[in-house]
Amino acid sequence: MTGPARKYFLQAEKHRKSAEYSRAISLYQKALAQFRDRSDVNGTLDCVLSLADTFRAKGDFTEAGIHYTEGLEIAQALDDMTAEADAMAGLGLSMRALGNWKFALDLIGRAGRSYRLLNDKKGEAFSVWARGGAYRIKGDIKKALKDFHAALKKFRQLKDSSGVAYSYCGLGGSSRIAGKFGDSGKYYSLANRMFSRLKDRFGLAYSYCGLGNVQRMKGDYKGALDYFQKAEVLYRQIGDRVSYAYTLWSIGTSWKMLGEYGKALKSFQAASEFFSQTKDPRGHIYCILGAGEIDYLNGRGKRAGKVFLKALKLAERYRFGVETGYAKRLLTSCERGKGFPVNLP
Repeated sequence: MTGPARKYFLQAEKHRKSAEYSRAISLYQKALAQFRDRSDVNGTLDCVLSLADTFRAKGDFTEAGIHYTEGLEIAQALDDMTAEADAMAGLGLSMRALGNWKFALDLIGRAGRSYRLLNDKKGEAFSVWARGGAYRIKGDIKKALKDFHAALKKFRQLKDSSGVAYSYCGLGGSSRIAGKFGDSGKYYSLANRMFSRLKDRFGLAYSYCGLGNVQRMKGDYKGALDYFQKAEVLYRQIGDRVSYAYTLWSIGTSWKMLGEYGKALKSFQAASEFFSQTKDPRGHIYCILGAGEIDYLNGRGKRAGKVFLKALKLAERYRFGVETGYAKRLLTSCERGKGFPVNLP
């Protein structure tokens, strides 16, 4: 990797590490154009995979998937087993985010087996962490917790602070869904301190959002909003539309629990627009449920029932275990005429 292409590539790497994703993408694309013009296959592969990683970090999972697929094809043609494993793991994470947890588990499993054959300890730890996230999307929280604990142990052995911090986040989110709010707060606090030391802006935003959700589940809705607003600012700066949208949903839920239904609906609608743009079915389900609750709380119970049923059908179609359970819970509450508002984890 030499010449102007290398210069663009190295500049892009610097911006990506600083979570300046839009600038990084622009520079990677300039480098990629030059690598293609020179028929530099290895440079093209490195650039395509880096672009994929950046699109994924930004929350553009469809575009990330396109680049990971291209990277996988190039890696297979070059018989580059490491790059092939990296592409499969990244594609798995993208498919996971788009709701296809079954395909994600297959890809991440294949990547993990390759990392083991290569004796790539960091890659193996990453694949275990990624698998935990796929199980979380599936709704198998027991397996998710097991994998996040295993990943944490591996990253600690490698003295990989970033991996440790993201494992804490995985444990924090899964613990919250399991109803273990004390554990969730502990893990997110540990992650937040580590991200602060690492100057990882995305990690800080992620852990702030996690801490906000812990406060929300404890009934401290104003305290939750303080954390969410910190996360919101960082996600806007980074340009991560998906994480920003989930933060908007959390803000909406906090306003709903405070009785501010107009503000809540506004947040749900804004989040839903982002989820539609990024093709995130899971996030869209949460917004449908939130809007349905606002209908019920404003005296439109019949309409709310139809909305909850729509969310249930969507969750069942994607086989989202957690979200299917939430939709059934709200539909039952609607039929019984009690139990609202609901503070979903």
